[in-house]
Amino acid sequence: MFVVATAGHVDHGKSTLVRALTGMEPDRWAEERRRGMTIDLGFAWTTLPSGGTVAFVDVPGHERFVPNMLAGVGPVPAALIVVAADEGWMPQSAEHLAALDALGVAYGLLVVTRADLADPGPATAHARAEIAATSLGAVQAVAVSGLTGAGLPELRTALDRLAARLPAPAAHDPVRLWVDRSFTVRGSGTVVTGTLGAGRLRVGDELELAGADEPVRVRGLHALGEAQPEATAVARVAVNLRGTPRDRLGRGDALLTPGRFHHTDLVDVRLTGDPAADLPATLTLHVGSAAVPVRVRPLGPDTVRLRLARPLPLLVGDRALLRDPGRHHVAGGVRVLDVAPPPLARRGAAVARAQVLAELDGRPDLAGELRRRRLIQAGALIRMGVPVPAAPTAGGAETGVVVAGDWLADPAHWRRLGDQLTEEVARYTRDHPLEPGMPVDALRQRLALPDRVLVEALVRPPLRMHAGRVGAAGADALPEPVARAVRRVRAEYGDRPFRAPEADHLVDLGLGPREIGAAVRAGALLRLADNVVLLPDALDDAVRVLAGLPQPFTLSAARQALDTTRRVAVPLLELLDRRGATRRLPDDARIVVT
Repeated sequence: MFVVATAGHVDHGKSTLVRALTGMEPDRWAEERRRGMTIDLGFAWTTLPSGGTVAFVDVPGHERFVPNMLAGVGPVPAALIVVAADEGWMPQSAEHLAALDALGVAYGLLVVTRADLADPGPATAHARAEIAATSLGAVQAVAVSGLTGAGLPELRTALDRLAARLPAPAAHDPVRLWVDRSFTVRGSGTVVTGTLGAGRLRVGDELELAGADEPVRVRGLHALGEAQPEATAVARVAVNLRGTPRDRLGRGDALLTPGRFHHTDLVDVRLTGDPAADLPATLTLHVGSAAVPVRVRPLGPDTVRLRLARPLPLLVGDRALLRDPGRHHVAGGVRVLDVAPPPLARRGAAVARAQVLAELDGRPDLAGELRRRRLIQAGALIRMGVPVPAAPTAGGAETGVVVAGDWLADPAHWRRLGDQLTEEVARYTRDHPLEPGMPVDALRQRLALPDRVLVEALVRPPLRMHAGRVGAAGADALPEPVARAVRRVRAEYGDRPFRAPEADHLVDLGLGPREIGAAVRAGALLRLADNVVLLPDALDDAVRVLAGLPQPFTLSAARQALDTTRRVAVPLLELLDRRGATRRLPDDARIVVT
């Protein structure tokens, strides 16, 4: 199946043409049939000579219903531009063509209708000249009469040729189904319709309703009026949603592959129409089937920032259209350059931003996004529409791919962060010589990193991580004043390993609380309690002494065997109990555990 939208001035025979091609009535409303004028979108389909199927989105031609027209053409890849031979090029012909050009529609046909009423030559020549100056370029023209049927076989053949020219659909891309109708079917519940431009839908799929937190599930699918187990782009589809109230969604909403789209109310775009200086401050943005008021902030000669009245699921590279509803004309097309732009809070920020945007062309670029954003998670890039390798390799400092978890980094920025980390650790070591390195969280804050795993990934020799700190590989080495004090303890107490210096003597030795902490962390001293320290091999020596006592033994017997005081013996035995070297019995005696 391929999908084509009609376009053209009111009463130029678009619906008549669709009716003649398909045998179906595209005007769904009684009011439309009574007035003989299309008001809303109509849908019909037929089989082409090749055996393929074409589905038509028939749009209204009256200027009052241009928003409805835009909802129909927004998601489709091709257009059928209809001009009446007896009236020729008209105002809505021009506005519809401007809309197609703004949306970047590059495939289409010119159909000159009512060829039985006037010579189609002049209308054809004028229309082709107008169309040639747009994104559609040179198009084939077919003259027909919906009344007599003349030219319809040639039109069917031309539609087959058009279908063959269309690019292959992106069947593996995520689904973004813009809703153009929403209604209730008795016994089935809520049904929405739209043009599936990319991806694949299956019965049972879980989708995301744009702007809502809860998922929706596909209960049933219809295409070309028949139930289908799945539908593949490009296709007109009707989706029956399980358990979703009718009032939860309507035209302009979208059904999405979960987690694949960034919902944004702020975008930077490039204009393809009027220069930014000529744009009014408020316009309406048309994208997909949505029409959302926006505030316009000019940035550069052809770039603006749009503040949307409500978030939309937009991607880098999306084409959209700006329209001035007050003046009833297309203000210009836009190509989305950035769906997560930075704030413009400082003086000169807008000028600087315009310089950045001048280098963007709307094509997703992984290296460019990393260069601009420096650090970002892969999932965030994917939701922006930026492709990320399916199996990226580690080593971001060289390749700019994965640096930690799903974090990606610009290679130059990653190298700068590594240098800054080394400098911060060196500065911290100078300011805190008794600490075994800089805490990871402090480093994260100094480097303005969003995740501590990034700090860990930046650590390279000669630095190392230990116990939540980053320091030099030799960080366990004590500062000389502390090492000298420990040597004095060993000289004084080496032959009395279970005697602990008194608190005032520790101070005399130069061992205050911070120095003791550094020595304990380095394994140079063993802390039993506040201001009670022994040499580090005291535990093993104590077990050997206590094992030589008659078992079980008392605290008093242990104290005498160790030649120490109760101040040392009590915490020493408690530490041995905790480590499982000794076991305390109900009568407070102990045994050595062998």
